[in-house]
Amino acid sequence: MLAPRMASALARLAALVLLASCSTLEQQGMAPPPSAPPAAAPQAIRDTPQDAERKRLIALYGGEYQWPKAQTYLNQVLVRLAVASDTPTQPYHVTILNSAVVNGFALPSGDIFVTRGLLALANDTSEAAAVMAHEIAHVTARHAILRAEKEKTEQVIAQASQIIEDRQKSDEVQETAARTIASYSRLQEFEADRIGINVIARAGYDPFAASRFLTALARSSEMRAELIGEKNNAAPDILATHPSTPERVAAALQVARQIGAPGVGDRARQLYLDAIDGMMFGDDPSDGAIRDRMFIHPRLGFAFQAPEGYVLQNSSQAVLGVAEGGAEALRFDSVRAPAGKSLKAYLTSGWIDGLLASSIREDKVDGLPAVYADARAGEWNFRVAVIAFNGDIYRMIFAVKAMTADTGKNFDESIASFHPITPDERKLAQPLVLRLAVAGLGDNAATLAAKMVLTDRPLEQFELLNGLDGDQLKMGESYKIVAY
Repeated sequence: MLAPRMASALARLAALVLLASCSTLEQQGMAPPPSAPPAAAPQAIRDTPQDAERKRLIALYGGEYQWPKAQTYLNQVLVRLAVASDTPTQPYHVTILNSAVVNGFALPSGDIFVTRGLLALANDTSEAAAVMAHEIAHVTARHAILRAEKEKTEQVIAQASQIIEDRQKSDEVQETAARTIASYSRLQEFEADRIGINVIARAGYDPFAASRFLTALARSSEMRAELIGEKNNAAPDILATHPSTPERVAAALQVARQIGAPGVGDRARQLYLDAIDGMMFGDDPSDGAIRDRMFIHPRLGFAFQAPEGYVLQNSSQAVLGVAEGGAEALRFDSVRAPAGKSLKAYLTSGWIDGLLASSIREDKVDGLPAVYADARAGEWNFRVAVIAFNGDIYRMIFAVKAMTADTGKNFDESIASFHPITPDERKLAQPLVLRLAVAGLGDNAATLAAKMVLTDRPLEQFELLNGLDGDQLKMGESYKIVAY
């Protein structure tokens, strides 16, 4: 959940200019295990009234991500889960979504959706199975149908789509969209956890996997809050409509202990890691790449750098940044340049509120035409710039409570950093991917973390990605790292 100051800064940006938006989070997830799952999973039924809903949800999360070896493997796991569920004849099918957000959900048709971000966070087959079994439980318990008695599914999708049309990837809007899509009650979430844990146990998987994944989820949420400058004092679970993560971890552990002691089920770690090896990690560079404080867009051919201390988030149409725990905020986007209208005429055409006419000044940014101005709304001050580049107008807006000489200088330096992309920057913007590193003699978490290309707290991110709490490496085992 956004810290109040950060939410306030981004809300002011939203009030100042017509903004954009994105998605966010839902999660989860003993006969002897078969030696291998069946070779193929049945396809979920298509051409139903829910097919349009499915397509809209896929579009909501950036489209399908094509990674056949992971999709094939997850569908094989679904076969095992379906047989162990209360509806063994129900066909299920998994779709991987091209989103770095950690999220998973299901439709009553048996369509299961998981994001790239969720697959990166899961650490073995049993954890991925726990997520999918949780979603199967929502289907078998008819939670969506019960929910629809209060709000029709079409209304849910229409509301979500209306929010997402602008695609501003702020956490606040992500929460709103995810809450709209996955508005299951607290009791339904606990019930889905309980059913899902029993299903994975009957399928031969480790029943403690759900609690491990939920713990990783909490760590991920907390790390994100710390990276943007504030401890998350609220419950770390992003969806306010869900039980808090500590509650769910405790409940999941209780259910698992009733089944058996740790180690009773199959984790199938290496099979899972092999399936996601090489999968894209983080944001899709086709919408631009964030490298530390720099934003690079290889397709559109530009780059800029945020001021010191800013943490950036990206979507297909907007970049947001926060600093000082939300006391400062940045919004960057673009629009098609209106024919026959100067930059100054565009800046004063009414798309931004509170513009101070006396502050308008024309300038050049790396030889490109640019116009700067200030704006004010309530207790917030804004520095606004519009830059003409390749037939588009790029808009950069900074928000701060007190516009001092130093903050104004920092903002102006960031605006002035906008430039056409260089060959080295184009190379830097290639996709980040998950790779496997095998721990050798003398390796520890620090030595493998040093192979990561991530610059923000690489050791902690390495431990998070691999479910480690301290140095627990085993020689000869594979571990996830982020590389080019």
